[in-house]
Amino acid sequence: MATQVVMPKLSPTMEEGQLSRWLKKEGDSVSMGEPLAEIDTDKATMEAQALTSGVLRKVLVKEGETVPLGAIIAIIGEADEDISGLVSEASSASTQAPQASSAPAQTESKKQAEDAVEGQPTKADEAASPEKQKADAAPTDKSDQVQQPQVAAESAGNGQGGRLIVSPIAARMAAEAGINLSTLTGSGPGGRIVKKDVEAAIGRAGQAPQQPAQQPQTQTEAADKPAAQVSKAAPQTPPIAPSIEGASPYREEQVTTMRATIARRLVTSIGPVPHFFLTTEIEMDKAAELRRQLNELDPENKVSINDLIIKIVAVALTQHPAVNSSFQEKTIRYYERADIGVAVAVEDGLITPVVRGANAKSVVQISREVRELAERARSRRLKPEEYTGATFSISNLGMFGIDEFTAVINPPEGAILAVGAMTPKPVVRDGQVVVRQIMRVTMSCDHRVIDGATGAKFLQTLKKILENPLYLLA
Repeated sequence: MATQVVMPKLSPTMEEGQLSRWLKKEGDSVSMGEPLAEIDTDKATMEAQALTSGVLRKVLVKEGETVPLGAIIAIIGEADEDISGLVSEASSASTQAPQASSAPAQTESKKQAEDAVEGQPTKADEAASPEKQKADAAPTDKSDQVQQPQVAAESAGNGQGGRLIVSPIAARMAAEAGINLSTLTGSGPGGRIVKKDVEAAIGRAGQAPQQPAQQPQTQTEAADKPAAQVSKAAPQTPPIAPSIEGASPYREEQVTTMRATIARRLVTSIGPVPHFFLTTEIEMDKAAELRRQLNELDPENKVSINDLIIKIVAVALTQHPAVNSSFQEKTIRYYERADIGVAVAVEDGLITPVVRGANAKSVVQISREVRELAERARSRRLKPEEYTGATFSISNLGMFGIDEFTAVINPPEGAILAVGAMTPKPVVRDGQVVVRQIMRVTMSCDHRVIDGATGAKFLQTLKKILENPLYLLA
């Protein structure tokens, strides 16, 4: 019996997916559980698997198209089976607006999509997921929906014989300028082709579109925009005249799915969650010395200050379980293990891979795991269970020279620690002015589960261990 293949839910926050690449073609035999296609979600590139065995009779969504969760993307059946009815049904469904509560068939499709998830989200994750937005402002022209943070294509002539990993802005710019992506070498993580690679190719080929005299300034402004914003062919789009006389011209750019998801999650945090903030200064000389000694002992597995912070935060959480908790409306959930989310900046936004059970791991283990998770996060290869379900998060901007900042809690977690730069400063010790490496940290707390004194005691423990890491052995 022929079966419809629907766009599966591959991440807890996914509402639509971009079909990056078909791994099977029409007429190929497929087995249950076999990968059918690669899907770009709001967080990662993942494989959609066949839920039945048979022959891939019909492909209904082309590579590069974005469709909502539960949309029919293909049909699997017997080789000689009549599938005309299913094809007609799929065509009819594709012409209707994707309303979440309209057709029972679509509801059933979404149920099938839920069943295809690799690693279901926990109840805590479901509680954290934002409500599904209505699609009243979604564009109907799929060619304009460059919303996925990564595009995958077959390499045709770059001599590498593998896949090209291309950011959406680079793909759009290359298409508009007539640049063959297979002739480019990516400078991003894992050989990913990014905006600057296409801009360099346009400059070499002399294919930059002609614009009025103010265009060079506009391109500079576009280059300064965050990477999370996907440009609609910035080199070709002239500024829009402002409605207010004397105001600056502007250009509007389509947001990525990742950026839209971040925006929705922030609304569920900074508004409903009552934040308060605690800041303290920590003397880091002994922690820096410990790091130096560890790296001398094992040069192949170098640890960072952030790795030490992750370990010590996890240990401190076990001593202060009220901080390692989350508010669940009618209950407070206390976690038995310290699963630390580590914020990682990627080209299109921010993702937080999770170090599970960090309190029971060595600093070297944490270092290896963080490097691997960060690398796969930047190449969009994380699985949902690897970036959901943290019990506490750390955001470190010290490497960017930021001395102090406040971070927004990632629900349903009860707190997040913002880590600033480690800077030499004069301090008074035993009546003498000496120079010490000082680091400022700020903890954002959910006041529903963490009181001021509770958060302060946690920071006291964190400060004590960081200033004398030998406490880890006590």
